[in-house]
Amino acid sequence: MRDIAVFSGTAHPDLAEEICAHLDVPLHPVRVSRFANDCLEVQLEANCRERDVFLIQPLVPPVQEHLVELLLMLDAARGASAGRITVVMPHYAYARSDKKDAPRISIGARLVADLLKTAGADRVLAVTLHSPQVHGFFGMPVDHLHALRELAAHFRQYDLTEAVVVSPDLGNAKEASHFARMIGTPVAAGAKQRFPDDRVKISAVIGDVVDRDVIVLDDEIAKGSTMIELMDHLRELKVRSIRLACTHGLFSSGALHRLSDQEGVLEIVCTNTVPIPTEKRVPKLRVLSVAPALAEAMRRIHNGESVSALFG
Repeated sequence: MRDIAVFSGTAHPDLAEEICAHLDVPLHPVRVSRFANDCLEVQLEANCRERDVFLIQPLVPPVQEHLVELLLMLDAARGASAGRITVVMPHYAYARSDKKDAPRISIGARLVADLLKTAGADRVLAVTLHSPQVHGFFGMPVDHLHALRELAAHFRQYDLTEAVVVSPDLGNAKEASHFARMIGTPVAAGAKQRFPDDRVKISAVIGDVVDRDVIVLDDEIAKGSTMIELMDHLRELKVRSIRLACTHGLFSSGALHRLSDQEGVLEIVCTNTVPIPTEKRVPKLRVLSVAPALAEAMRRIHNGESVSALFG
């Protein structure tokens, strides 16, 4: 892999280091400075000419800072005559802005995808985009990974005889069904309604969860309001235990502590697509690494091999 060059922004350097360790390549330094007028400047401190350049940067809080940083990294790599530039974006925060559900509203997922292409991205490697249509917003090749294998490997350590996978809403039911097949359990789903003031109401749980060990699966957990609403219904249905699982553990506004304190919650499982500071963590949290999967996908992209075969 002598022609590869890997750089990381400031969003998640620990993940970038772990990916490079799996690839056995160096993580090249990036200098990010700020002018007196608050503008950012980025310098890639390694040769890019005709090399296969990978820029690792999830869009995590502060999202706008990290987005501009990524755009500047792309511009720097393109200006340095990189042979090909791949954005490794484990979390695409703007993926939730994927439809026009109110008058005169922006569709951020498509706009940011256009910005990445304009700045110089040749392809994108992403993990668990919020909805299938987001894949089509990118005017370049997108390799779309999921973390269900990592989550399934974790949950197989438990006795799943009486377990059931529950999706918080019908929109995530397909992924939940796939995950349930991977671990050999039935599946259920919540009937969710979201209101304009960001309130969430779950009117029913579709499927048999009575006296079951429940694994609630979602693509991401932010404030945790959906999970808390769903758990109220699950407790009314007399479930035995509750484990929460997601790919992107954002856990904003004290969500981890609120979820951990909920009655019946044994465990909260997520991956490291999003950095979780030590001070936010709770004893019930388990963080699984997607670095091996990202590293293998990057190796396959570099060598011109199939990435979809990873999930065959």
